[in-house]
Amino acid sequence: MFRKRMRFRSGNIRFLLYLIAWLSVLNNANGVSMSTSSRRSYSGPAFLSYGFRPFFFLGAFYSGLSVLLWMPQFYGELELSTRFAPVDWHIHELYFGFLTAVVTGFLFTAVPNWTGRMPVSGSPLLLLVVLWLAGRVAVTFSVVTGWLPAMLVDAGFMLAVALMIANEIIAGKNWRNLKVLLPVLLLVAANILFHLEAELGDGADISRRLAATAAIALIMIVGGRVIPSFTRNWLARERPGRLPVPFSRFDAASIAVTLVAMTGWTVSPDHLVTGGLLGVAAVLQLIRLARWAGYRTWADPLVVVMHVSYLFIPVGLGLIALSVFRPDLLTQVAGIHALSVGAIGGMTLSIMVRASLGHTGRKLEASAVVCILFASVFVAAVLRIAAGLDLGGYDLLLHIAAFAWLLAFAGFSIVFAKPFFTRH
Repeated sequence: MFRKRMRFRSGNIRFLLYLIAWLSVLNNANGVSMSTSSRRSYSGPAFLSYGFRPFFFLGAFYSGLSVLLWMPQFYGELELSTRFAPVDWHIHELYFGFLTAVVTGFLFTAVPNWTGRMPVSGSPLLLLVVLWLAGRVAVTFSVVTGWLPAMLVDAGFMLAVALMIANEIIAGKNWRNLKVLLPVLLLVAANILFHLEAELGDGADISRRLAATAAIALIMIVGGRVIPSFTRNWLARERPGRLPVPFSRFDAASIAVTLVAMTGWTVSPDHLVTGGLLGVAAVLQLIRLARWAGYRTWADPLVVVMHVSYLFIPVGLGLIALSVFRPDLLTQVAGIHALSVGAIGGMTLSIMVRASLGHTGRKLEASAVVCILFASVFVAAVLRIAAGLDLGGYDLLLHIAAFAWLLAFAGFSIVFAKPFFTRH
């Protein structure tokens, strides 16, 4: 029996390696220079023409679905066939199901602009979508598949993405953007550690915080690039005056301090030094955000929503720091949800909306429905933080927050379904 199981697992490893190798070959064949004629060479389904289409749609839809599955798990009314504890499944699917899909969609859309090469499309993109879906099934039914095959398929997705992104950046000689691979690879490592901790330990612990660190690192790098850029463009056109301060040593220092603080939090979350570093990081991130002149962008929801989303980083860091020094007042739950629901949820939704509008030929304007989606994710964040602060009415706050999250992301997948499946 043991030999059969080992042969099965070895077969899964070989299959995964073959799949990643095949994706690399297809990607090399697909990744030609993006001339005007080559832009028009893809003639397959619109849904597979750009990475943002399948991954934004499926990631947002799955995010809403996972909340519907999580709430009855939390209250003991549903049990999935997963080897993860309910809270571990919930956290894992936020970071390694939903977030990885959105990151993939964003990178597969941004990297061609950075490198001047053709976007990943057609068969390579379809294989990645299948691999992502296989990861969701394998994790949710890991009692059936076994934890090791589930880990290989699940972690193999983001590893394949990292290899394909690296290939595009290197082939395009766009060296300065290689730094975006660091948090991506950190997500891969956190995912592998998550599976190992959940299976061999008492539950995922360090890996949860490592995943949060990787996600916030991505927001600091990517958000620190696009938020000032979009803000500058809008202000220069609509409201001349003070503009965002260009990237400087202060930005680099604030990112470095925050990464050191969050690394300390990952390995020693309750240490007083960790609390002090997190407090300093919160102040630095708040100053960094203030330097981008976000208060002047209230007339454009597509821009201001990014500033509000980023604000949840110093809020989350500050709440966690306070919990270290005054655990009698609050736990770290409120701060963690400020980072996950507020910063990650808000930033992913804002990026998805803006990219989807721009790359499907629509005006960069937030409709009333889109504004409702933005408001919903922030309602979810504020109420989830309030629930974590134990201010009373926990069950009611939790249910409203879950519904608001569902409305934000399932609503996104519905609103943008037609643009994703049709050509403009």
